Amino acid sequence: MSRERAASASGSPLGEIPENEAVIEATEPTPEDERVEEILEEAAEAGTIDVPELADAVEQQEAPDAAETLEQIGEAAAVEVIEEMETESAADALAHMHPSLAVSVLEDLVEEDPSYAGKLIEEMAPDDATDLLQNLPDESRDRLLGTLGKVEAVKFRRLLEYPEKSAGGMMTTDYLAVRDTMTVREATEAIRRAESLGEDWLYVFVVDWRGRLQGRATMRALLLAEPSQKVTAICERQVDAVKPNIEREEVAREFEKYDYLVLPVVDDEDRMLGVITVDDVVDAIRQESTEDAQAMVGAGREEAVFSSVADKLRGRLPWLFVNLFTSSIAAVVVLQFDDLIGSIAILAVIMPVIANQAGNAGQQSLAVTLRGIVLDEVREGAALGLVRREAIVGLVNGTICGLLVGAVVGGIQWWAHPDEGLWKLGIVVGVAMTAALAVGTLVGSSLPLVVRRFGADPATASTIFLTMVTDSMSFLVFLGLAYLLSGWIGIAG
Repeated sequence: MSRERAASASGSPLGEIPENEAVIEATEPTPEDERVEEILEEAAEAGTIDVPELADAVEQQEAPDAAETLEQIGEAAAVEVIEEMETESAADALAHMHPSLAVSVLEDLVEEDPSYAGKLIEEMAPDDATDLLQNLPDESRDRLLGTLGKVEAVKFRRLLEYPEKSAGGMMTTDYLAVRDTMTVREATEAIRRAESLGEDWLYVFVVDWRGRLQGRATMRALLLAEPSQKVTAICERQVDAVKPNIEREEVAREFEKYDYLVLPVVDDEDRMLGVITVDDVVDAIRQESTEDAQAMVGAGREEAVFSSVADKLRGRLPWLFVNLFTSSIAAVVVLQFDDLIGSIAILAVIMPVIANQAGNAGQQSLAVTLRGIVLDEVREGAALGLVRREAIVGLVNGTICGLLVGAVVGGIQWWAHPDEGLWKLGIVVGVAMTAALAVGTLVGSSLPLVVRRFGADPATASTIFLTMVTDSMSFLVFLGLAYLLSGWIGIAG
């Protein structure tokens, strides 16, 4: 039960609600949440869940809280609980669950009772239902769609034609539209007769007899207008819209740039196909950020904590093989200087310090550049300036860190071997640190730009290749300088 429904269920008029019940802290658990927690604690002690009792309690929770409960108890138990819940409550909870777990639960439901799974899909908002259907295996999806009515099945099959990461894949077909020939009174009556107010109740879209977008009116404008006025007289005649095939990142940028709450999706003839609402954009941004973060380290873009072992292996293992190969390049570089390292052990101690600093500096530049790409801040012609600034930052940071570390190494060597001149190793360390950090930031800022230039995803395994370059170059610069200056330093190379 939602907080709003809980307040109205007391039967008291709004002005007579007791003070302690009038306002509910958003961060505080509701009585429904506390009841669920008690049931789960009892289930943990007993070693078994009372499914009907838990289903009844979960039904009373708000959908996001119900989704968290279902995620907490695991896939198998979630399926049993959902089967015991009312269709509307179960559909709301399923729509709010983590996508990967929701898909797995829906797949299990299709196997056990495809008609019930179909009812859940029909109860969901079209965009939420489409998101789940897109990720179902083909066999399960076809079986589920076969249980739907003809109209519903056709609607979902059309929505499934759009790529998941496109405007068409994000849009919902739940929106309010009235004919351009209507008066305000007729439009208001049509809205009252509508089965659903849709996701966006702030706007009413005005279309002609062919469904072409003619304008947009706010609910406020409808309420304040004269009933005899034409809707075309009170609506905005110029409405921003997007085509269904543009990528969701571009949609997100438009929402961020212009602060849209809703954006209509139209075909090439300006016929309304659906609308994209800001909550869907927020979900898309969060999902894209998660995918990019995982792709950077070579994890599967679609992987989640709920993913199966097979899915996790499929997403990670190929990149572990790539990392195994790339890391061996740095090992080969070190192997070329094994005699030098054997002559003075401190080289082996300093190497990872320099490589780690270079890698960290590269990660900083990489993160900033990727953010700029995602936010469309790296425009045509601006890439060179970005790389130049990052290289300067790396050079300055490298000089500061190099002076610090070089002084420490030189001081230690002078104190330990005052007569052997090994303090000069500090100079080599300082120069190598400066060069390594400059290279790290240069590579970190340019790598995603180069990858994007070739049409690939800039985030994909970027840290793997960055580590390969920074480690190899750090070892090569440091050990190479030490080798070339071994006579001056006093190392028997």
